[in-house]
Amino acid sequence: MSRVTHLLKLLSGPLSGILVWWLLISAGEESVLAKTAGVAVWMAVWWITEAIPIYFTAFLPAIFFPFLGIMSMKEIAPAYLPQIIFLFIGGFILAFALERWNLHKRIALKIIVSLGDSPSRLLLGFMLSSYLLSMWILNTATVMMLLPALLAVLDQMKNTSNKKAAPYLLGLAFASSIGGTASLIGTAPNLYFADFFNENFTQYPPITFANWFMFGFPVSLVFFVLAFWVIRFIYFRKESEASINIDHCREQYKSLGRITYEEKMVGVLFVLTVLLWFFSKDIAIGDFKMSGWTNLLPEGAFVKESTIAMLTAFLLFVLPSKNEKGNALIAWKDVRKMPIGVIFLFGGGFALAKGIGDSGLSDWLAGHLEIVSQFPGWLVIICLCLFMTFFTEITSNTASIVLILPVLMAMSTQIDAHPLMIMLPVTFSASFAFMLPVATPPNTLVFGSDRLEIREMVRTGIWLNFIGAVLILGAVFTLGKLVYGF
Repeated sequence: MSRVTHLLKLLSGPLSGILVWWLLISAGEESVLAKTAGVAVWMAVWWITEAIPIYFTAFLPAIFFPFLGIMSMKEIAPAYLPQIIFLFIGGFILAFALERWNLHKRIALKIIVSLGDSPSRLLLGFMLSSYLLSMWILNTATVMMLLPALLAVLDQMKNTSNKKAAPYLLGLAFASSIGGTASLIGTAPNLYFADFFNENFTQYPPITFANWFMFGFPVSLVFFVLAFWVIRFIYFRKESEASINIDHCREQYKSLGRITYEEKMVGVLFVLTVLLWFFSKDIAIGDFKMSGWTNLLPEGAFVKESTIAMLTAFLLFVLPSKNEKGNALIAWKDVRKMPIGVIFLFGGGFALAKGIGDSGLSDWLAGHLEIVSQFPGWLVIICLCLFMTFFTEITSNTASIVLILPVLMAMSTQIDAHPLMIMLPVTFSASFAFMLPVATPPNTLVFGSDRLEIREMVRTGIWLNFIGAVLILGAVFTLGKLVYGF
């Protein structure tokens, strides 16, 4: 990037913010509303252009809200560390424990080796491994772990052109993005949305790990199957199902040896944590109701999914390792790689949302979105889903969901429908961007292997972009009614 380009990007943010502030002031709007809108536009421009790292852009409210008299530092600081952050931290520590003892690698290699060695089976093996692991582990880490094994298999194939490598690389990346939507901790937009909704729509039942999974897992599973068949149709319909050498994967799996004590302990803690998450709060599906186990506690309402996540992290630091004397199941050095920038991004989003609400900007947006009520709900939803999908092709999915949720909150007051009918599908669409290398970290990683041409990603990804939007629209009007009672 040239110095001139970088300077233009830097200036575009504050200049856009000042322009918006001036236009609103000229229209007779209140000063605090205009200033909040200016900061919001500044953040949006810098998040889109990445003039500075998007994680530090998240600190603009903390810096300028106090100076501009929008909010005091005492009011804004707590927004940077909401309780959902501890679910994020605890979930990552559990994922790091899975990685430390290679349990995730054992699971993935077992799936690949078991499914077989034809082109379709190999594709399914890598996609299924990526899909399942990305529900619980950051999708970037999942792809980083599986990519070397895939490249080794491709190296063993005869006459492996970029076109022949494309389906496997695309399947690996796409499956990780799809898998991340299945669980609440699967990807950052899920966590941010859940806390945003629970904070701003207290009149509705909260988003929990259980009801998210009951909606997200079926949707992601159907999309996973569709993605597999789309890739298979594009690349394998004229290909023979000749055997492929997967000896590298077999050797890697064999080198892991017998399952260790540490793998068993981490596996048990993982399963218990998921069960505790799932059954912690009341579950209601239609006429079926189940009371959550936290109701048995004297102050069960105090216990959140984040509490359970931190309890698991505590046990991982306390329970001893048998094969590494004097060490626990997780070490502090393993936790140092936690993506602290995402926490800052979360905090910036919550701070911006608080400023938008307190300044009256949210009500102003709602008043100017009355036109939306003239259109059918399904048309509004599909347009928003497609907008989010293609917008995420050029910017961070977490940053894009942070920007759009306050607008959707205002929009929901203009449509006679449950706010989840708008906000839930748009949140899913933030993870359903498959066309460009910059759309998601998994796309970037597989493109960086130099085995994939961008036209292959575009021609396959564009189909999945549209399929994802239609699928989530249908799911909201069917499964959403059952799970969330729309």
